[in-house]
Amino acid sequence: MYIPKNLEVKDPLVISELIAENGFGTLISADLTATHLPLIYEPDDKGLGFLFGHFAKSNTHWEIAENQRVLVIFQGPHAYISPSWYVTKPAVPTWNYSAVHCYGYLSILDDDENQQVMAELIVKYEPELLNNIDIMPADYQLKLRSGVVGFKIAIDEIQAKEKLGQHRKPEDQKGVFASLQKSKDLNAASLCAYMEKRNVGTGS
Repeated sequence: MYIPKNLEVKDPLVISELIAENGFGTLISADLTATHLPLIYEPDDKGLGFLFGHFAKSNTHWEIAENQRVLVIFQGPHAYISPSWYVTKPAVPTWNYSAVHCYGYLSILDDDENQQVMAELIVKYEPELLNNIDIMPADYQLKLRSGVVGFKIAIDEIQAKEKLGQHRKPEDQKGVFASLQKSKDLNAASLCAYMEKRNVGTGS
């Protein structure tokens, strides 16, 4: 990923939060096969760590990716930026966004490991389901697990970027931030909230 130095994110906590909040990633193998799937990130003390997830067994991508180096892309908040929002002229349209790229080697989990990872996914998104035997009885879960292949990715490189207009003059940043606040577009609202949380690109 092309990352100018002033747009690079190095803080492991910021990266971890960005992945956690945008955990539906795109896994790409060397042959350019891609699969979209939810993932769990477990960082380590080196700022790298592991990604965990599962393929449908009928999706042969797991056979292609096993023991191979793969790329996983996490797309954070993003939105269109109009040149009319800048004080400085001339200007052109652009797109502001945040993203994380994780690289590493994929290995297959055994059934016990896969069961744990799938439980962690449920805990993240709807924890009360774990003990709801009416919706998810144990025998039904076991049957469905036979149709998936769990995996982990040992991450060896992370690239993270925030292009939030922080390279613009403060008055231009304020114009963009104010316009995003007024927008009814969901992407704009998400980007605005992220910029405010990070205090980047707001002109303050």
